[in-house]
Amino acid sequence: MADGRAKRSRPAAPSPAQSAPAAGQLAGRIALITGASRGIGAAVAKRFAGEGAHVILAARTVGGLEEVDDAIQAAGGQATLVPVDITDFAKIDQMGAAIAQRFGRLDILVGNAGALGQLTPVGHIDPDDWDDVMRVNVTANWRLIRCFDPLLRRSEAGRAIFVTSGVANGVFPYWGAYATSKAALEMLAKVYAGEIAKTKVRVNLLDPGIVRTGMRAKAFPGEDPAKLAAPESVTDAFVHLASVECTFHGQVIRAY
Repeated sequence: MADGRAKRSRPAAPSPAQSAPAAGQLAGRIALITGASRGIGAAVAKRFAGEGAHVILAARTVGGLEEVDDAIQAAGGQATLVPVDITDFAKIDQMGAAIAQRFGRLDILVGNAGALGQLTPVGHIDPDDWDDVMRVNVTANWRLIRCFDPLLRRSEAGRAIFVTSGVANGVFPYWGAYATSKAALEMLAKVYAGEIAKTKVRVNLLDPGIVRTGMRAKAFPGEDPAKLAAPESVTDAFVHLASVECTFHGQVIRAY
C-alpha cells in the first residue's frame, strides 16, 4: 500500500488550505473503495473524502487513481492509493495487513469493482469470460469480506457496501454471466449480514440504477450518455449507508 503523495513527490505536509476537511458526515473515518479509478467508484471516493474520510483507493489503473487523487487533494481531502488487481487474492490479503498496521481498523468497505463480461446467450459464453466475471464480481468480494471482517469489527461502526444491479432480480436474456454474478453477490452479502447481525457492523447492497459509466457504455453502445445520470448523483446513498447513523442491515437499497 502506497501513499500517492509520497510516490508523486507531493509536499511532506499539506498547507492549511490543503488540509483535510475538519467536518463532514464521515469525518475521521477510514474507507476502502475498490474500482476507485473511474465511474461510480471515483465519484464515491471524492464524495467520501469531501465528507472528511481518509479514502483508500484500490484499482488497476494507476493513471486513473492519480487523477482521482489530484481531485481529492485539490479539494483538501486525503487519499492513499493502492494499484491492485482485486482478482490477485494474495494482494488483497497484503492490503489488509497493511491497513491493519497503519490504521488498526477499517470503518467503511465499498465493494464497487465489477466486470460486465459478454452479453450473449448462456450457451455461447466463453468459459474464461465466465470465470473472470465470477472472480471479479463474486469471489473478490468474498475475499474482501474474509480479509476485512476483523478490521470492520474493530470500528465503532463498521459499514460494508456492495454494489449490485437490477439484473440480479428478474430475467434478462443475454446477461447470464453478469446477472448470475450479481445474484450471487446479493446472497453472499445477505448471508454475511445475517452472521454478524449482533455486531456493530452493518452490511448492505446498493443498486445505483442507470448511471453514465464505462460499463453502461459497453452494454449499450448506441445510447446517448448525455441523457444518463452522472455517477455523482448516487453518492448521497453511499454516504448514508457509510454513516455511523445508518441502521439498514442486510438490505438492497436503490439509489433511484
